[in-house]
Order: sequence, then structure tokens, then C-alpha cells
Amino acid sequence: MSGILGKKVGMTRLIQDDGRVIPVTVLICEPSEVTQVKTVDKDGYPAIVLGFSKLKKPTKTKKYRYVKEFRINEDEQENYKKGDQITIDSLQEVETVKISSVSKGKGFQGVIKRYNFSRGPETHGSHHHREPGSIGACAKPGRVHKGKKMPGRMGRAKVTIGNVKIAHLDPKNHIVALKGPVPGPNGGLVIIGPFAKRTQG
Repeated sequence: MSGILGKKVGMTRLIQDDGRVIPVTVLICEPSEVTQVKTVDKDGYPAIVLGFSKLKKPTKTKKYRYVKEFRINEDEQENYKKGDQITIDSLQEVETVKISSVSKGKGFQGVIKRYNFSRGPETHGSHHHREPGSIGACAKPGRVHKGKKMPGRMGRAKVTIGNVKIAHLDPKNHIVALKGPVPGPNGGLVIIGPFAKRTQG
């Protein structure tokens, strides 16, 4: 499995055969078209480029809303050709996957919401209820260290989660249900890829 593109629909719950109710996130993964096959001889590395979500008014240079590249093994180049359709049928024998998407943007936020800082004193004359406190010394080092946790823009960053279980597949309607939450807003792009466990040692 190289990878699949989909759109997040929302969350619901799924009742399993044993009666347990689990939360799932529903994705619509319509067929993606292989727009390019990259080879070692021509491009220096093997990969495929997938186009997802056709535009209503395509142009000569842009036919899809999303275009993503997936690395493949060199011996898998012959399995893909330009114009092939990639569907969720490749997930039939897969139990866990890796997902990537862009999280929801929260705008400019303070350190309590952004980094879970503790609040300051509420009484006894305190005027610093939600402020971060000291951010450094005066004479030495005389500056603010890089990476200091301070107020700023929160969210709208790429988030990758591994070992996500596939709860349900509906190839006829192009529906994939993943166990648990998926980052990002409803309607956002979700990239599904193979999950490989790291070996210790």
C-alpha cells in the first residue's frame, strides 16, 4: 500500500459484534488517479503522484484540488501506471494505518491554553492571573532563549498519528471509519499511509 487520500466527514460511534460501542471518524476516500510515476533512472527515486478531488472547472495545468506524492519501493514501479485509480480496496487486509492532516487553527492564544500553564494568584492583590511569568534573566544571558514557550498562534500544523485501527470499510460508498479522533476540521484533507512499527535495538 502506497497511500490514500480522503476527506474528513465527522465523528460518530460504531457498535461492534460483541456489543461494545467505539468512537470512530468517518472519511470519504474517493478514487485517486495516478498522475505521475517517478522512477530512479529519471527522477532519482521511486514514487507516485496522486490527484484527489476533481475541480468543477479544471484547467490545463490543474485538474485536482489536492496533489500528493508517495514514496514506493523500486520493485513496485511496474505495478503503477499513469491513469490508474487507487481505491480503498488496498486497505482490505490492513489493520492499522498512519494518518496525517492539518489540525484546526485556534488563532493567537495565551500560554494557559497553548501550553497548559498554571494560573497565577487570583487574590491578595495579584494582577497577573494569566501571564506566563519570567522569560529570562536581565544581565546574563540578557536575552530570551529560542523556543521559549510564549503566547502565539496555535494550531494549523501538520499532525501525524500512527497505529490507527481501521474500524470499518465500505468500498461501495468509498467510506473508511477509523477508531478514535482524526486531527483537522470536517472537510479537511487526510493522508492515509502504511504504518510500520519501529524495532528496538
